[in-house]
Amino acid sequence: MDEKKVSPQGQGTASRQVAAALRAAIESGEFQPGDRLPSERVLAAEHGVARNTAREAVRQLAEAGLVTAHHGKGVFVRAKPRLMRFGQWRYSRKLREETGLSPFHAEVAAQDRVPNAFLKEISRVVPPLDVAERLGVSAEEASVVRRENWYFADDEPMQIGITYIPWSIADGSELARGDKLGKGDLYARFSELGHEITYTREEVTARMPTLDEADGLRLPEGVPVLVVLHTGLDQDRNPFEVTQFTMRADYSGLDYSMKVDE
Repeated sequence: MDEKKVSPQGQGTASRQVAAALRAAIESGEFQPGDRLPSERVLAAEHGVARNTAREAVRQLAEAGLVTAHHGKGVFVRAKPRLMRFGQWRYSRKLREETGLSPFHAEVAAQDRVPNAFLKEISRVVPPLDVAERLGVSAEEASVVRRENWYFADDEPMQIGITYIPWSIADGSELARGDKLGKGDLYARFSELGHEITYTREEVTARMPTLDEADGLRLPEGVPVLVVLHTGLDQDRNPFEVTQFTMRADYSGLDYSMKVDE
């Protein structure tokens, strides 16, 4: 690794500069998954900083999930398997009935990782205009239930999901009250209400995260998010839910299969 001196602007700035240089080396492949980072002494000498500054830079990398420390052995670059989102398979009724799990939990478990999720907030709200248009509801009154969920794999935050459900569908059901959704989770309850997810529309974009997203998802500086705007349609092609998934781009992948139009 080429020696690069940091600018003399204080320890906080210096540690961020060293962390940025190490992150760039990891992302470029100079340091591969499983490689051991140089010692604090070597890093301090290479970058012209104090050892405690080098230590703080390594701590920042560990907090971002890029490296892990093994006592007595050193600090090693972590392997970062991408969590794949399988666009069609994740919503299949067969999968739901066989596993009894939500799409996210089934998807993560199938990739030999440990899923977790929690409902952060639920409320009846006025929907954003783009959501109202997709659901065919009013954008001027509290016409939807908003459910905000945070999703984890192996205790690492992966994505935020904000689901909007027409009040005419959710009213009087657990969809409007809380998270005791039972076997099959959200889509099993939709099915019981006469809305079997049969078609989906997913619009994918990328952008930089908001400050709250970057903090909650523990995103390293400069990492964007993928935004999947998902619309679920039932057997009659009627939209019954819209979910905006905000996914960390460094840990996420999308895998879709579809029939090509003639």
